[in-house]
Amino acid sequence: MFPAGASGLMLVVVKADRTADYEAVIAAVATALKGASAEARARADGWKVFKAQEADAKGNAIYVHWLPSPVPDTDYRPSAVLEALMAALPEAELVKYRDAMAGAPTRLTLSLLADLALAPVPKPR
Repeated sequence: MFPAGASGLMLVVVKADRTADYEAVIAAVATALKGASAEARARADGWKVFKAQEADAKGNAIYVHWLPSPVPDTDYRPSAVLEALMAALPEAELVKYRDAMAGAPTRLTLSLLADLALAPVPKPR
C-alpha cells in the first residue's frame, strides 16, 4: 500500500519458465479492471507494467509495476487484485500467479528528490 501523494514501484521476480503464465495473469487483471467498478478503474489509472530486458542473477525475469499516482492505502499486488475480482476471473489465474513467483514482490514508495528536467543543466568544466 502506498501513502497519499506518493509514487510507487513494485518489482516482481518471475521464474524464467513461467513468464507466459505471469503475463497471462497481468492481461487478465487488465481486462477485469477495465470492466470493473469505478473504484477498480481508479486503481488501474496510470498503472503500467514493464518487463526488464535483463534477468536477475538467477536468470529470473523482472517485472516493474509503475504506479505514478496510486490510490492511497490500496493493495496493488496482482494477487490482491485477482482476489478482489475473483467473481469475474477463474481461480486458475491466481494459481498461475502464485506458481510463477520466484519471490515476494518488492514495494518501493518514492518521494521526489529532484526533477532534473526542470533543473538548470550544469556547464561542463
